[in-house]
Amino acid sequence: MTANRYDLQDAAVLITGGGGGIGRAVAEAFLQNGARVAVCGRRPQPLQDVVDAAPEGRALAVQGDVGTVADAQRIVAETVRAFGRLDVVVSNAAAYEGGDLADLSVYDWETLRRTNVDGFLHLAQAVLPHLVESGGSLVAVGSVSGERGDWGQAAYNASKHAVHGFVRSLALDYGGRGVRVNAVAPSFTRTDMTAGVDEAGLAATVQRVALGRVAEPADVAPAVLFLASPDAAYITGAVLPVDGGTSASTGQAAG
Repeated sequence: MTANRYDLQDAAVLITGGGGGIGRAVAEAFLQNGARVAVCGRRPQPLQDVVDAAPEGRALAVQGDVGTVADAQRIVAETVRAFGRLDVVVSNAAAYEGGDLADLSVYDWETLRRTNVDGFLHLAQAVLPHLVESGGSLVAVGSVSGERGDWGQAAYNASKHAVHGFVRSLALDYGGRGVRVNAVAPSFTRTDMTAGVDEAGLAATVQRVALGRVAEPADVAPAVLFLASPDAAYITGAVLPVDGGTSASTGQAAG
C-alpha cells in the first residue's frame, strides 16, 4: 500500500466512511504502519470486513452516521473509550448528487449537505478537543471539485468547497493549539460511488488527466497518511491535489 514507513505505531486513528473505497484504503495504510484504527459508517458489514482483515485487536468498527450530532459524538466517545486517546481523524464520509440545479430536490440537497458538510462539522466539533489534548491531526478527504467548478455538479461542488473552507479556517484557529488540519483533493476515483459511470464517461474523464488514468483508492491513501504523519509536522491549512495532474490543466482539450 505505501512505499514509506511512518512513525505511527499505536497511534489512535478514526476514519469516517471507512468501510470501502478511499476510506478502507486509508484504514489499511494506517494499519500497515502500526496504528490502531476505528472505522465508522452507516453499513455494519463493510466495517466488520475491515476489522476481520486487520491484525487482531488493532481495528474497531463503530456503526453510525456523522450527519447527526448524537451519532458523531457517540462514535468519537466509543473510539476514545477503546483507544484511550485520539491522534488522527480522517473525515472521509461523502455523498454525491449530480444534475441540473433546477432539478435538485430539497431532499437530495439536504441529504448531500447532511453528509458532506454537516458530517464534517459534527465530527470536527467532537474530535477537536481530543486532538488539542494529543497534539493531533485532522485530515479531510475533499475533492478537486472543491477547488473549481464542474458541469452538472453545482450542489456537490458547493459542499466540497465548504469542506475546504472549513479546513483552511480551522488550521488557523487550531494551529496555535497544536492541531494540524489539512485535506487531500482527489479527482475521479474508482469507488462504489463512481461505479455507475459508463465507458464513455470514463474516457472523457481520462482525457483530462495528465497521467492518463483514473485514480484508485490506493493512490489517495498514502497522501492522507503523509499529511497525518510527523513528516508533515510543518504543514497545515493545505489542500493537497491527488488528481493525476487534472488541476494542472487550463481546461483546453489535449493536443
